Amino acid sequence: MSVEFKKNGNGKCPVMHGSMTEQSTPTHWWPKNLNLDILHQHDSKTNPMNKKFDYSKEVKKLNFKGIKKDLLKLMTDSQEWWPADLGHYGGLFIRMAWHSAGTYRIADGRGGSGTGNHRFAPLNSWPDNTNLDKARRLLWPIKKKYGNKISWADLMILAGNMAYESMGLKMFGFSFGREDIWHPEKDVYWGSEKEWLQDKRYSNNDNRKSLANPLAAVVMGLIYVNPEGVDGKPDPLRTAHDVRETFGRMAMNDEETCALTVGGHSVGRAHGNGDASLLGPEPEAGEIQEQGFGWNRKGGGGLGVNQVTSGIEGAWTTHPNKWDDSYLKLLLDYDWELKKSPAGANQWEPINMKEEDKPIDLANPSIKRNPIMTDADMAMKMDPSYRKISEEFRKDHKYMADSFTRAWFKLTHRDMGPKKYYIGPDSPKEELIWQDPVPQGKSFSVTKAKKLIEATGLKSSDLISTAWDSARTYRRTDCRGGANGARIRLLPQNKWEGNEPSRLSKVLEKLEKVAKKVKASMADIIVLAGNVGLEKSIKKAGFKVKVPFSPGRGDAIQDQTDIDSFKVLEPLHDAFRNWVKEEYAVSPEEMMLDRASLMNLSAKEMTVLIGGMRVLDTNHKNTKHGVFTNKPGILTNDFFVNLTDMKFIWKPLNKNLYEIIDRKTKKIKFTATRVDLVFGSNSILRSYSEVYAQDDNKEKFVKDFVNIWTKIMNADRKELKKLN
Repeated sequence: MSVEFKKNGNGKCPVMHGSMTEQSTPTHWWPKNLNLDILHQHDSKTNPMNKKFDYSKEVKKLNFKGIKKDLLKLMTDSQEWWPADLGHYGGLFIRMAWHSAGTYRIADGRGGSGTGNHRFAPLNSWPDNTNLDKARRLLWPIKKKYGNKISWADLMILAGNMAYESMGLKMFGFSFGREDIWHPEKDVYWGSEKEWLQDKRYSNNDNRKSLANPLAAVVMGLIYVNPEGVDGKPDPLRTAHDVRETFGRMAMNDEETCALTVGGHSVGRAHGNGDASLLGPEPEAGEIQEQGFGWNRKGGGGLGVNQVTSGIEGAWTTHPNKWDDSYLKLLLDYDWELKKSPAGANQWEPINMKEEDKPIDLANPSIKRNPIMTDADMAMKMDPSYRKISEEFRKDHKYMADSFTRAWFKLTHRDMGPKKYYIGPDSPKEELIWQDPVPQGKSFSVTKAKKLIEATGLKSSDLISTAWDSARTYRRTDCRGGANGARIRLLPQNKWEGNEPSRLSKVLEKLEKVAKKVKASMADIIVLAGNVGLEKSIKKAGFKVKVPFSPGRGDAIQDQTDIDSFKVLEPLHDAFRNWVKEEYAVSPEEMMLDRASLMNLSAKEMTVLIGGMRVLDTNHKNTKHGVFTNKPGILTNDFFVNLTDMKFIWKPLNKNLYEIIDRKTKKIKFTATRVDLVFGSNSILRSYSEVYAQDDNKEKFVKDFVNIWTKIMNADRKELKKLN
């Protein structure tokens, strides 16, 4: 029986053209138009779960022993449609877990394994992720069995852990709690290149530190570095610079980087025993009958022995399906020379290696083959720093295993936030400095504290600004920053230009006396003081609206604060306090969107916060740009009223400064920046501004501001009920 797709009676297609392809959008026609999609990418409409579904509660019902047992069985339960190397899937699942977690970068906290984003484009179709679609399909029966009690995000990392366990390595620990998303994370900037494996991310190709922020990978479509060398040209010493820069941008030092390289390549193998040109398209480009599978070999075949992934062919160790110490013995004891794989890739092979040190052939166990090393492996031998660490690991394999499992735990848990969010029986008790530990808070008399705060004589704007500066560092991407811990009083935050160190120290000095008198944490007092200032501003506006406060924050100490790690959280701009440190290639309004996205704000919430912070007179260094009111310090809707009033004209002075001039008197009424005026020029943002400028929405604006303010103050406390 044949099936035909017929036209309708008028000879026209019966559906809208382009419904499944890229269409012309407003940003296509007007590319300078501000695209707000970054703030609305994970709309609830994409989520198939019920609104009441709470994964953190559901996963606690999981049969932890049962799922680990099933995963251990899967490791050696070979599938005809995708057979395992030497009968063990360990290497494949480790690579999947590593590549899921390895996209994390410290610059903006994006990437990583915390969302299950590896299932979606572009990651599911990156050249470096070739055939990892097979690993996820192998896991499907287990996901199907345990259902809502295990997320894909957790399952992919757990599979990597169990792969190591099945090959003889005791892991440092594992935590459940990664909640799946249901749509690609389109706010993640992976690079400007338009083709795979292109490199246009260095301002100076000879200076490998010039890799553009916030990127960590050296090439479009790779997780880390080119395994064949910089620009595909083998040079281990030059590659070492790339490895150090890339892993440093993932928060790894030299020892952790070396441990991950050694431990990651102590098992498994690379695949390049075939013609890469015969591989079909990646999953997102495949035909509908491929059902989401990618890289299928034309004419069939290409399984097992004839796989092509990286193009490099061979195992790193003598026994690639077992955890042992052979990686460093082979790397350090033998000399290595450049060779070509069957797929034509550059790889290093040993000179005159003993037969007993060689791994067996995949197809014929009676044949021995040379092991291989990538350029990054050779960097562990030839770079002086990495060589020294490798020698130490070689002398003490237990030390190496401990270093690796700790680095692996950091790699796979870095974006989960504080230890208090960890779930499950295998969560390690040890507290690690990269988890940004914060002691438990204390109970105290909130009423007494509020009276003492009012008695300090501090201005409401200073109280609000300090609380904001303390909380604004929070990033939803890796749950770092925020008001809990009061690290605004510690290095490096107390010296950040954006925190106005001179003003900050004066405010903190008075608030510390309050905290001492009521025996409260400074973290709580700073937030409570912001609330006190806000309530005074609301009262002056003629409304009776209380600002909710939830105590329980603790104070971190300097020894619990990794200064280098926290440097990446320093704000270089803050649209909410109308400040940009210097002129950047990216416009202030675009930077505002990125920060709002990291703070998990919608476009409406961003609009409300900007309008409120302006009239509250909280601008950095007390500038008056955007303070569209005659009553600064009072929470009114004046910002929106004056922004939308056509009695004014707007005159540019430079790229980021404007005068607001009265049409009749020709006098300058206000000054403004781009982030002020975009709320009147952008059609979507203007629609929100008009809502809050209405006479009947004055109280709505105050209540909405309080809700969003409270959301920001509590953003780093998932244990509290989520506020709008």
